[in-house]
Amino acid sequence: MRYGFLVFSLTLAWALPSQAALLDPSAYDASLFLPPAPSDDSARTQAELAELRALAATTSAERKAAAARDAKDETPDIFNGAIGFDIAATPQTRKLLQMVADDEEVDSEMAKTFFHRTRPYAIDETLATCEAKKPGKPANSYPSGHTTLAFSMGVVLAHLMPAKAQAILARSSEYAENRLICAVHYRSDIIAGQQFGTVLALKLMENATFKTQMQAASAELTTHP
Repeated sequence: MRYGFLVFSLTLAWALPSQAALLDPSAYDASLFLPPAPSDDSARTQAELAELRALAATTSAERKAAAARDAKDETPDIFNGAIGFDIAATPQTRKLLQMVADDEEVDSEMAKTFFHRTRPYAIDETLATCEAKKPGKPANSYPSGHTTLAFSMGVVLAHLMPAKAQAILARSSEYAENRLICAVHYRSDIIAGQQFGTVLALKLMENATFKTQMQAASAELTTHP
């Protein structure tokens, strides 16, 4: 674990100068919010691999295609269907969610480096993925970055649009489940992403700069038809 912490710290030092994160990543330590990732040879990992194999055998081609589309889209647009309009029509709201995404990218990379869990398709090479497999044995599975993104943006958007909160969070869950359909994450990866993304959203909503932008987004949504 000391080695993992050292790598985590070195990565933090490298990332800080190039990122415009609102939250200080050193104060958003994944080890304080998430339990350990299951080891590659654990019974939990074996059970989760069995789930991925079962999903591969039973998922429709239509759902696999939807999962593949989600894999390529890491923008606020993923919520368009849930909110009933193109979020590009509300630039202040889109800007707010992009601020979430910017912080999530930094914090998720730190968490992945700390936990260092191998991707499922590198353990079971028979798993077919809906996106290009990374070479070697990539150890960046836990937590799921896509899931962290979906829940960090989703929780913020749900607070802005409480009447549509359930639809928004349902979309976050669907987006997360699609990482299993794509066979690029384990169940525990997406559970951790949900937890990590929710904590990130709550912490961002305490930030003064973020609050100001959130007020602008709220005012914009009030006048949006």
